[in-house]
Amino acid sequence: MKLPQLAIKNYHFTIIVFILLSLFGITSVLTMPRSEDPAVAPAASNITVIYPGASPIDLENLVTYPIEEALNELDDIKVINSETIESVAVISIEFEAGSDSDEKYSDVVQKVNSVRGDLPEEVTDIDVLKWSTTDVIILQLALVSDTAEYRDLEEEAEHLKRRLETVSGVMEVETMGYPETEVRVSADLERMSRMQVPLTLVLQAIEMNNAEIPGGTIDMGSKRFSVKTSGTYSSLEEIRNTILHARGGNPVYLRDVADVRFDYKNESYRTRFNGRRSIFLTVTQKENTNIFTVVGRLRPRIEEFRSELPPSIELEYVVDQTESVASRINGFSFNLLQGLVIVGLIVLLGVGLREAAIVMTAIPISFLIAIGFVDLVGYGLQQMSIVGLVIALGLLVDNAIVVTENVSRFLNQGYSHREAAVKGTSQIGWAVVSATATTVLAFVPIVLMQDVTGDFIRSMPVTVIFTLIASLVVALTLTPYLASIFLKVNGKRRAGFKKRIEETVRGFFQRFLAFSLRRRVLVICLTVVVFALTFMLFPIIGTSLFPKAEKPQFVIDVEAPDGTSLDETDGITRYVESVLSSRPEVKHFATNIGGGNPRFYYNVISPGENSGIAQFFVQLKRYDRVEMESLIEELRLTFDSYPGATIEVKELQQGMPLEAPIAMKIIGEDLNELRKISREVESIIKSEPGTINVNNPLKARKTDLHVRINREKAGMLNIPIAEIDRTVRAGVTGLTVSNYRDSEGNDYDITVRLPVNGKTVLSDLEKISVSSLNGAATPLLHVASVGFISSPGEIDHYNLERAVTVTADVSSGYSVDRATTSIVEKLDRMQWPKGYRYYRAGEQESRETSFGGMGQAFVIAIIAIFAVLVLQFRSYTQPLIVFVAIPLAIIGSVLALFLTGNDFSFSAFIGLTGLIGIVINNSILLVEYSNQLREEGMGIYEAVRQAAAIRFKPILLTTMTTVGGLLPLTLRGGTIWAPFGWTIIGGLILSTVLTLVVVPVFYTLFTKENGSATAEAAPKGTV
Repeated sequence: MKLPQLAIKNYHFTIIVFILLSLFGITSVLTMPRSEDPAVAPAASNITVIYPGASPIDLENLVTYPIEEALNELDDIKVINSETIESVAVISIEFEAGSDSDEKYSDVVQKVNSVRGDLPEEVTDIDVLKWSTTDVIILQLALVSDTAEYRDLEEEAEHLKRRLETVSGVMEVETMGYPETEVRVSADLERMSRMQVPLTLVLQAIEMNNAEIPGGTIDMGSKRFSVKTSGTYSSLEEIRNTILHARGGNPVYLRDVADVRFDYKNESYRTRFNGRRSIFLTVTQKENTNIFTVVGRLRPRIEEFRSELPPSIELEYVVDQTESVASRINGFSFNLLQGLVIVGLIVLLGVGLREAAIVMTAIPISFLIAIGFVDLVGYGLQQMSIVGLVIALGLLVDNAIVVTENVSRFLNQGYSHREAAVKGTSQIGWAVVSATATTVLAFVPIVLMQDVTGDFIRSMPVTVIFTLIASLVVALTLTPYLASIFLKVNGKRRAGFKKRIEETVRGFFQRFLAFSLRRRVLVICLTVVVFALTFMLFPIIGTSLFPKAEKPQFVIDVEAPDGTSLDETDGITRYVESVLSSRPEVKHFATNIGGGNPRFYYNVISPGENSGIAQFFVQLKRYDRVEMESLIEELRLTFDSYPGATIEVKELQQGMPLEAPIAMKIIGEDLNELRKISREVESIIKSEPGTINVNNPLKARKTDLHVRINREKAGMLNIPIAEIDRTVRAGVTGLTVSNYRDSEGNDYDITVRLPVNGKTVLSDLEKISVSSLNGAATPLLHVASVGFISSPGEIDHYNLERAVTVTADVSSGYSVDRATTSIVEKLDRMQWPKGYRYYRAGEQESRETSFGGMGQAFVIAIIAIFAVLVLQFRSYTQPLIVFVAIPLAIIGSVLALFLTGNDFSFSAFIGLTGLIGIVINNSILLVEYSNQLREEGMGIYEAVRQAAAIRFKPILLTTMTTVGGLLPLTLRGGTIWAPFGWTIIGGLILSTVLTLVVVPVFYTLFTKENGSATAEAAPKGTV
């Protein structure tokens, strides 16, 4: 290998290159985006359709089915789900992994637009949202007041919104929590009847008089003028003066039959902060921006605005994501710093001061180069990329240690500094390249994973790969140059740690190796038996996907029976607020009645508007796992006894969004049969130990008021059915017919409705009259009757079929996998009606998908590494000898997880895949050097004994540095990274110890003696 010689010869060029690369990395560190979690945008979309007043059955037929059928024409569909409740239908479509998210989003928008004209005219909003983790709010503020009018709060909120929207890096600022203002046209049916003005005429007159149609252009000489016509309303007075008709020369104005004024819309959503009336503002940042920079620009404007507020209004922070991001990044950065110190001490004790200085130089340079390229390919600084640096910390010094040790060995043999650097690096160079390549190849398949989880973790293996490649370049160029300058001949003096290592080599290890070589069959049999027994521990260890998020935050979901009024739901939330206010652990909480809290965590999806639901965001003063688990358990016990509503306390979950840890989809056509089966399934899930928050959307039916129209009477009285529908709608909710823009550019809906006192009540229906085509008024109850009917509160679809999903959470200390397996066994024993079946979703489905991808990555990594080793050794048997380290590593990993009480989670699977490339490095060094010694004329047994003795120290040091680098992350990196760390640490420690024994045994069994080698008898007792 000539690279070390070129680097030493052209050292000025080498130094300049590394200085420039380091500056490139420093620039990236200062400017790259920072966030808590990676940005993920899977190929999936949600379509939300608002059809005010429509029942779930009507929405299903008129909206859900047409949109689903249109979407089903697209290619690469993974699943289509829909949820239809009163007034709202949400259809979600997810495409196969690997699909282009932007292209699929465009396809979805096109399909939705293609059926938009077929949907009912009363549909008020169709929103197509692309799935992403980047639309999480970075700030949530609350304007709080017990006395100020909502209009005053709204005015202040809009003022603050305009200030914040102009800040660089801000994508959107939203306000919420106050009733919207509308232009209310309160039609008087009695006066309308007297003046022969049907409701339809009022609607048409407002719509036709508020149209802005361009008049075109007219050329006059050398100039062209645009022709302006009547245009839209410019004041409420113009609306009042709208002429409805002028029969007999006497015009009838809108003001004659209706009252026109500003008023609040029907309240459907309320918000409070710490139990006090408030409205919320939320801020989201643009992609690829630094959250600290953006919030740093926002704070001065927020504080300036706070100082200008009247005394009756207060401004409070509800969510500030910079605190969480700083905590997470600082935590991992501290783990990295701790690992760096541990690695430095290990290297210092193992190789001495000068060698340690050379080896440690590789760390910052490799990190800076890697970060520069991580930034270049579009990843930011967040937990996954920092964890990648922590993982690479112990690995990147391996190359420098091996090179430095070999250079030192040649120097002690009498070579000059330059010769020792060139020969020492060249001799070990290809082994170092192969070792690095195998480790990189172990992480490449993880990069290629195409599912959502793969997108979420991708920046971690990318960071590891860039760091290892950078460390390889440093080890083959800069390290030999520094070694040629700073290394000295050791002479006869030895450091105490070195001396103990050498004594171990000469003493116990050599004797144990000699014993193993004499008992090769025994060693192999023991290895196989222990490997087989290890798999018996898997059921005990258990499997999981992602653990709970370690954040001092949680949510409380309130669900009242279908049809519960907003006021009734508000009363339930008052009870929850009283409980939270009494807890000293709670810092503050935000209450949302009629909807969910703005999206503050990447895998928490806020529920849509519904008068029977509420959601709390709860922020604790600090995070203490034991304290938080105790608080949540106490709250659950308290809320479980609340009558008439379900109050669920939910912890935040790491990983990608799931419906719930346990989710069973029951598929069939008839809603009554689905309800019956779902209750059985609900009972089975509730009977399973550890299940909590069991939810069945069909557990209760919804009661509606049904206006039954007598079509015969309506026809005899010349009253169109549509006129009756519109009149009822105007009386109950109001009909939005147009919009009005004031002089300040604010838009308001123009809503026609019948006068009501406060909220609409049942007796108001008795006051409603409907108009015939000639304007004559007839009481509604003369042509219709009102009664109660039972209807479903929610209708769900799974791949265009009706379905119901019964979900549940699992308490801490219980296994989701065991609970799900037990529930599935019971469901399989049920008698299912023909045409009905269940589908297991939830965490187990997601884990199988993710583990399936990891299984493919595992196999691909082994095949790729085997191919590299075949090219290196030009043999098929020697790569298999190297692969002996893999089952040894698996034994250590499983034992480590068992002893530490960790599940075999997704992160443990990642650790096991990466471990493949790490552990075989030791085997490569051992087999490669044994081959070199045999080429020099040694026999097999002497070659493996000497190779094991000489490579013992660098192998031990590289193992210690890898373990030392991972130890802080493993112990303090949280529940998600503990299984990962113990998998690598356990596997690496055991495989290192056994590799130095078992690999020589396999080497002597499967390697033939060279013809040129000196004949050597096998050790006495060898089999």
